[in-house]
Amino acid sequence: MINLLEKLLNLIYIQPCYFCRSTKEDSLLCSKCHEKIKFYPLNTAAIIADSNVYACTFYEGIIKNLIISLKYYNKKRLAYYAAKIMYEYWQKLNINKEFLIIPVPIHKNRRKERKYNHMELTADEFAKLTGYSVNKNFLIREKDTLKQYNLHKQERIENIKNAFVINKNVKSDKNTNILILDDITSTGATLNEIIKLLKENGYVNITALCLATPDIFVNK
Repeated sequence: MINLLEKLLNLIYIQPCYFCRSTKEDSLLCSKCHEKIKFYPLNTAAIIADSNVYACTFYEGIIKNLIISLKYYNKKRLAYYAAKIMYEYWQKLNINKEFLIIPVPIHKNRRKERKYNHMELTADEFAKLTGYSVNKNFLIREKDTLKQYNLHKQERIENIKNAFVINKNVKSDKNTNILILDDITSTGATLNEIIKLLKENGYVNITALCLATPDIFVNK
């Protein structure tokens, strides 16, 4: 009777894989689905304003589903798996420095609509895995931009221009190693704007890590 009850409770509380619905591993991302993820080569995806930009995976299949679900459909628990995938790639780069994590911010109107910033959730999880500090208030998105994915490259550049400012209350050593965290990089317009802003304000040690990119990025 007790064994039967335990089996029933396991069936009730076990979490199936979000992507294939398998209940064998009690994980939102099972090992079989993880194996389907296509990781980016272990080199920079781009160099923007003399700063290295890394992309962990390609924006397709499970990763595309993960990002969309986390970003737009309130699947906050997927932030842990996004961070875990990023950490898996990051470890292989063997960059032995301490970093301050800065997630790409969203505008207050977007936050009001979504109730959260998915990259802040991911940054918190990534910080737990790495032991790095995270500052979610370092940057402010002042400009309520259009959604970038609907725009061509030049339109994206214009759309994101002057969108960010550094929080006046931030007090940080200008030699701090900064790690910008974002979900997707394609043209690099958002990262270019942020890196440019940071460098104009005296921050020199900047690296960017993105969960995904649509295809092989050409170094610039």
